[in-house]
Amino acid sequence: MENKDIAQRDQTGIETTSASRSVMPLVDIYESDDEILLHAEMPGVKKDDVTINIDNGNLTLSGVSSVHSDGSADWEEFNNVEYTRAFSVPQTIDVEKVKAELKDGILALHLPKSEAAKPRTIEITSH
Repeated sequence: MENKDIAQRDQTGIETTSASRSVMPLVDIYESDDEILLHAEMPGVKKDDVTINIDNGNLTLSGVSSVHSDGSADWEEFNNVEYTRAFSVPQTIDVEKVKAELKDGILALHLPKSEAAKPRTIEITSH
């Protein structure tokens, strides 16, 4: 009887490339009276590998998830992933107070509204 592997490996299918693939992260956006809160899914990205830029009403997020291993690859199906997403944001964002946190692969970006942009109640006086 001939000995056969359960699944034969195709040696030509091994791809050892250092090129990254670009992915658009999934994003949820919430708005309250005080801020816009953005959650972006970036699994495997470390804090130092995230870049956030806000310039003239444009917000860009990017992050790189890198996979490093010792030894030669017998099989590779995933490699570095670059997450990139861009948005238009209101000019009323208080850029100086923007905060970001990264936990469990989720980037939370707090975009506080400036005082002038917050809703307010106008008192009506009678004469």
